[in-house]
Amino acid sequence: MTRFENKIMLVTGAASGLGRAVTLRMAAEGASVMGVDINADGLAETASMVEADGASINTLTVDITSRDACHQAVADTVAALGGLDGLINVAGLIKANHVADVTEAEWRLMFGVNVDGMFFLSQAAIPHLLEREGNIVNIASNAALMGQAYTVGYCASKGAVVQLTKAMAMEFVKSPIRINAVAPGGIDTALAQNYEMPDDVDFSLMQAYMGFRGMADANDIASAVLFMASDEARNVHGSIFSVDGGLTAS
Repeated sequence: MTRFENKIMLVTGAASGLGRAVTLRMAAEGASVMGVDINADGLAETASMVEADGASINTLTVDITSRDACHQAVADTVAALGGLDGLINVAGLIKANHVADVTEAEWRLMFGVNVDGMFFLSQAAIPHLLEREGNIVNIASNAALMGQAYTVGYCASKGAVVQLTKAMAMEFVKSPIRINAVAPGGIDTALAQNYEMPDDVDFSLMQAYMGFRGMADANDIASAVLFMASDEARNVHGSIFSVDGGLTAS
């Protein structure tokens, strides 16, 4: 498939997990990809994987909690690749804790990565995307749509992603740009594998959002992301696309 031939795509979180899966798939489908992450070693591994598949990639090591760094990343992408057709905001983090034990630093970092970076990259990208009738795909979560014990910062930040997506979609509803979000459930990536809960949690509080179908493979979610970012979804705007194995169906 060549859905992204002649398309220039900026993908955050490209060093691992879902961001890597999206990067590999987009490059394989013809995109010129700028992979962005704070993890330089992980980016190098992703680049090697892309090149082993016979495609090419550019990378930038960026701390997306910085507004200036986000704007510079977009400017560097446009300068290096000649424009921008799509922004895929994948980068994110999760940490579990009791409400009383969440530190200010943990809270600020959660919002810095999960919300601030997404907004400032979008802010910088939108003028370029309008020129090429491009689109934004944000990664939300089932945690944006249902309360979850012990993950107040993550739920709050992903809830902000949903409203960020909808608000931007409404502001640009008359413009030639699409803005959507994909809301996965659990994904079998390093982020999930390294996830730790406090020792004294009440697991009965977690049963409602543990689901019945297990975690998705990163490529399952990447398929949804690529659909939303492609011309196949040209009539989709302001959507929060749940891909969670039925977790939020009830």
